[in-house]
Amino acid sequence: MTAFTALLNPVSGSGGTSVERWEPVAAALRAGGADVAMEPTRGAAQASERAEQLSAEGRTVVAVGGDGLARDVAGGVVAGDGVLGIVPAGRGNDLALRLGLPHTPEGLARVLLDGRTRAIDVLDADGVIVPGNVYAGIDALSARIINRYRRVPALLLYRIAPVLAALRWRPAFFELTLDGVTTTEHLMMVVAGNSGRYGHGLHIVPSAVLDDGLIHLLTVDGSASLLRLASFMKQAEHGTHVERPEVTVRTAREIVIRAAREVPFGADGDELANRSVTLRCRPRALRILAP
Repeated sequence: MTAFTALLNPVSGSGGTSVERWEPVAAALRAGGADVAMEPTRGAAQASERAEQLSAEGRTVVAVGGDGLARDVAGGVVAGDGVLGIVPAGRGNDLALRLGLPHTPEGLARVLLDGRTRAIDVLDADGVIVPGNVYAGIDALSARIINRYRRVPALLLYRIAPVLAALRWRPAFFELTLDGVTTTEHLMMVVAGNSGRYGHGLHIVPSAVLDDGLIHLLTVDGSASLLRLASFMKQAEHGTHVERPEVTVRTAREIVIRAAREVPFGADGDELANRSVTLRCRPRALRILAP
């Protein structure tokens, strides 16, 4: 019998929707003969620790929440050599979008019961496992704003937050070391992409592939006009922003990002650091259920 334990973020989404999202999926799993359990999480460290324990017990761990919970649970699943399932119940749900997960409870249950187990890369960010992306600069400041206004509808908030961030942000100098080669650059934003999706569906690093063993680094030159931010975001919905002259995309297996001043660094929706981060790609380290 397949055994699932759902780890739920009680504050995911706009007002907390994880239980409502999980219950019909759980019912469909039980109808399919599965052993199903549910536990709320109490923070990042506890979610990761519990995911590792459950993985070691041979249970499939299901993250029911947003990208932040998926990141926390993924860390435990990797450590416990387990398998991760996702039931998206957050505001962005970008990893679920990247994996092509269905929207209906019945469809999600089918993936959990009958989907393929796919091995994907993760970023190791100073010991934190990140399935999606790590970023610094204006987009990390935008994520900080998003996390402060959880009651605002997600799509509206994800479009307003970059504008509010632009009013507060000024470009910074970053030292970038890609596989041992160092440059110093004046940048508006830096995004190290594994999934390449963030911000409620933006194709921010469209070249990123979940299982190619590489980190795809997108940078935006500091001379870029903030007045053109709206058009940049619109193009990012389809990935065509990479054609702009101020945008550069490179690849590496290990990247060190150091800012000359304190700036926010983010990882899959939550703050990670404020000055520097070392990223290493761990090829196909996470087993995850996908269509």
